[in-house]
Amino acid sequence: MDKRLLKNVKYLKGVGPKRAELFEKLGITEVYDLLQYCPRDYIDLTAPDRIRDIRFSDEPVAVRGRIVQKLPPARIRKGMTVCKAVFTDDTDDITLIFYNQEYMFANLKEGEYYVLYGKMTGNLTRKEMSAPQIYPANTPDLLMPVYPLTEGLSQGTVRKAVKSALELVCDGSLEDILPRRIHDELQCCSLEYAWENVHFPKSIYGVEQARKRLIFDELLVYSLALVYRRRNEKRLAARVMDRKLFDMAELTRLMPFELTGDQIKAVNDCVDGMSSGERMTRFIQGDVGCGKTAAVMGAAYFAVKNGCQVCVMAPTEVLAQQHYDTFSSVLGKAGIRIALLTGSLTPKNKSLIQKGIENGEFDIAVGTHALFSQKVGFKSLALVVTDEQHRFGVKQRRALSEKGVDPHVIIMSATPIPRSLAEILYGFMEITQIEQLPNGRKPVKTYAVKGSLRERVFAFVKPMLDAGAQGYIVCAAVDDNGGELIDAQSYSKKLAEEDFSDYSVGLLHGRMSAAQKTRVMSDFKSGKTQLLVATTVVEVGVDVPNAAFIIIENADRFGLAQLHQLRGRVGRGGRESCCILITDNTSEDCIRRMKILCRTNDGFRIADEDLKMRGPGDFFGTVQHGLPPFKIADLARDIEQMKLVRATADRIIKEDPQLERKEHVALRELALELIKKGAQTAE
Repeated sequence: MDKRLLKNVKYLKGVGPKRAELFEKLGITEVYDLLQYCPRDYIDLTAPDRIRDIRFSDEPVAVRGRIVQKLPPARIRKGMTVCKAVFTDDTDDITLIFYNQEYMFANLKEGEYYVLYGKMTGNLTRKEMSAPQIYPANTPDLLMPVYPLTEGLSQGTVRKAVKSALELVCDGSLEDILPRRIHDELQCCSLEYAWENVHFPKSIYGVEQARKRLIFDELLVYSLALVYRRRNEKRLAARVMDRKLFDMAELTRLMPFELTGDQIKAVNDCVDGMSSGERMTRFIQGDVGCGKTAAVMGAAYFAVKNGCQVCVMAPTEVLAQQHYDTFSSVLGKAGIRIALLTGSLTPKNKSLIQKGIENGEFDIAVGTHALFSQKVGFKSLALVVTDEQHRFGVKQRRALSEKGVDPHVIIMSATPIPRSLAEILYGFMEITQIEQLPNGRKPVKTYAVKGSLRERVFAFVKPMLDAGAQGYIVCAAVDDNGGELIDAQSYSKKLAEEDFSDYSVGLLHGRMSAAQKTRVMSDFKSGKTQLLVATTVVEVGVDVPNAAFIIIENADRFGLAQLHQLRGRVGRGGRESCCILITDNTSEDCIRRMKILCRTNDGFRIADEDLKMRGPGDFFGTVQHGLPPFKIADLARDIEQMKLVRATADRIIKEDPQLERKEHVALRELALELIKKGAQTAE
């Protein structure tokens, strides 16, 4: 890569060591970083308004005119000087007001033309503009960049630094990082043009072309970095397992239900990966209730058959307990020994289980964050399974993997992600998607109603309880919050004493101790509790097949994906099930979300809609996947371009696996630098 791009910004004119430290807070250390630091917006001075047409509002406006008269400065109190000038565009006048800005005021010249940018204030008889931004009327840059800042840096300072960087680099000799053939195929602008026009554009068209090019570059480097990571993962000396030791027929006999085609494929994907001679890193995703756990149990069964240990990590004790119960009821029949390790165990029991895991007395260890403890060691850990992995940090997952010798890794998620997005966020992993639902699974009917219909809702679900079914009522708050939200604690008491006094009502929330949670869930699973009032602690993984309805209060307070997860707590058995969303929010956004949920049970369609509505945000955050977040690209907006990028990256790697050709060297350097920054971010 051109050495000028690697120059530290402190050597740029007007920056220096102290300001360079401020730029570093923005992730900018080298000239390349600065040129890639795109404006978040632009001040458009290309089409000034006529003063007489401007209406008072909070929106800033641009006007072009001349200074008619400068009034003498006035000291209104100690330490406060006000300067005024009359400005006109010959359609009307504005009084410009400057507080303690005598230097700026002194530079204004009567009769000179300027372009002003600021908020119009005053009244019908006198229009005013206080401390506007002022530019010479003949300035070539009429689309002024507006950058994200940090304390101590001004827009002017960043603009000057960028101009210095452009003068250093954009002289016609810069070698483009894209190979010429790709550049020609895309018919995109040059890198020099992109940087010049994204920072100081002459037109909106220039901005669009520049951003399109820079987004492509960023996504391409990201894709190549993922390929490098994936290749390095595979090179690790993971345990090679013997596929001959796997018996699908025996596994099927152990299962209490018939496996779907997708589940069988997922198991075979894992078995093939662990017996391939390379380290497997697999992402298994599927809709709510599709049976991901069954697929993971198949992988664990294969690992144990090969004399290896397995670790299964869950984000909550409720989910860990459920995994332990499920693994025990299925794999326990084959003599596989399973341990549960959570933070709520007594020190004595915890110590006994830790020793048992280390000595190899247990084949599978299921647990929560307690598994990260340095006191936990394994005799032959060869497979690490992480459920809902976005709830754990990169360092935590790495610490667990280090307890084995480069063990195989499975990540599973019950939060459906559009495949196009999954291929980006999990591009360094093999992806297995389970779409088929178990046989007999009935779709959950969903209704959205106002709070005024709450009594009718209760009357609707009581016959279900009378018929032996159970249900949930989910609240957005744990305790009293000033009446803004229905809270679980007071609501459960009211329901038990009034609306559902003839039924057994339980309460579950995140502030309870682990022992309390376990007891409440045990009572609910056994049928002792008929109606469970809970917070979102039941959102993921809780499996009670007898639950036939879920009522979600203040449904507008939850996102689409979260509401879909909550709905997935019912319909897991043979009963007809329903989800009732209660909200009085009539905003357009809320109505749209409720309609989507009422219209479909397909988690992947819902994920697509969620992505369109709110963007990826930190869709588990790219930083969670070991790479820094995007600076220019937006996964929701640029998803189509990403498909083109992936095809381009695959072709480059196929032709030049090590990126050793001269035309690929710059891309390789940028990809490796991205991986390096990602590792630093994860620390």
